[in-house]
Amino acid sequence: MLKATYTLPDLPPPGVKETPAVLRALARAHRHLAELKGRAATIPNQGILIDTLSLQEAKASSEIENIVTTQDELFQANAFPENPASPAAKEVALYRDALRHGFLEQQRLEGLLTSNMIIAMFQMLKRSDSGFRETPGTALKNEQTGEMVYIPPQEAGAVQAHMSALETFINDDEQSDLDPLVKMAIIHHQFESIHPFPDGNGRLGRIVNVLYLTHTGLLDIPILYLSRFITSRKGDYYRFLQSVRDTGEWEQWLLYMIEGVATTAKETLQLVEAMRALMAEYKQRIRAEHTKIYSQDLLNNLFRHPYTRIDYVQSELGVSRPTATKYLDELAESGLLAKQRIGRNNYYINQRLVALFLDGTGPAE
Repeated sequence: MLKATYTLPDLPPPGVKETPAVLRALARAHRHLAELKGRAATIPNQGILIDTLSLQEAKASSEIENIVTTQDELFQANAFPENPASPAAKEVALYRDALRHGFLEQQRLEGLLTSNMIIAMFQMLKRSDSGFRETPGTALKNEQTGEMVYIPPQEAGAVQAHMSALETFINDDEQSDLDPLVKMAIIHHQFESIHPFPDGNGRLGRIVNVLYLTHTGLLDIPILYLSRFITSRKGDYYRFLQSVRDTGEWEQWLLYMIEGVATTAKETLQLVEAMRALMAEYKQRIRAEHTKIYSQDLLNNLFRHPYTRIDYVQSELGVSRPTATKYLDELAESGLLAKQRIGRNNYYINQRLVALFLDGTGPAE
C-alpha cells in the first residue's frame, strides 16, 4: 500500500499565525467583501446573480481541471440542458447544478455545511452513487513528468476520520477564534490534502470555499468564486499548497487565498454594478418602447437566462406559448435580444449581458 506523504494536522493547525502581513490583507479583503455583500442586496432578484455567476464559476473552475468550454456552448447547455453543445459543456452544467444544490441544502440546514452535503455534490458532479474513497492507491502526479507529487491518506477509516474532524471545524465556531477568511484557507488546504474523493476534489473544494463564506455570513448568497483568480496564478496555487505540506509554514498560502478573496470581491462588485446599470437601462427601454409587455418578471428572465427560450418565459411569467413567443420576438425586433435557431428551437440572447462576461468586467474569460 502507498504511504501518505503528509501528516494532516489537528484543526486548527498549530503553525497558523495571523501575522501583521496577514492582518493587513484581511482588512482589505473584508472591506471589499462587505461592499460586495451590500451592493448585491440591492439587486431586485438575487437569484439572477446566483444563476449567472454560478455558471461563470462552473466554467472557470472546470478550466482549472482542463475541462474547457466556450461561452456559447455554456449558455446553450444552460438553455437546452437536454441537448448540451459538448461533453465539456455538460460537465460544466453538472458543476453548476452541484453548487446550487449545496446552497439550497445549506439554507435548509440553517447554514450548516456537512459531509453529507459534500458527498451529495460529488454524486451530482460525477453522476455517481459512491461516497468518500474506500480503496487505497490514490496518488497525485505531475501531468507533464509523471512524477509523484503527493500521496493523501490511504485508509478509508483515515479519510472518514479527517472529514469528520473537518466538518466539526467548519461548523463549530467555538473551536477557533481565527478570522473566518483564515479558516476558509485552512479548510481548503485540509480538504485538498485529505483528497476525499477519487476525482473532482479541486472543483468540490472550490464550492466549499464559497459555501463557507455564506455559512459565516460574510456573504448572503454564493457569488464570490476564486476560480478565475486561481487560473491566473495556477502555478502559485499548487506551489503554496504543497509548500505548507513540506515546511509547515502557512503565511504564503494564507496571503494567496486572502488576496484571492479581495481581488475577486472587487471584480465581482464591478460586474454586479455593470449588471445593475444594464438592467436599469433595459427596464427603461422596455417600459418606454414595449409598454404593453413590460413586467419585472420579464426583465428578470432576460438577466437570469442570458440565452433564454420561449418555455422559460412561458413558465416564469405564467403566459401562453404564443404570448411568450410574441414578447421575445418583439424584443428581438427592437434589438434588445438576438434571435437564433438551434435545431427546431429558437433561443434569444441578451448579447450585452453576455458581453459583460466576455470583456473581463467579471469572472469569465
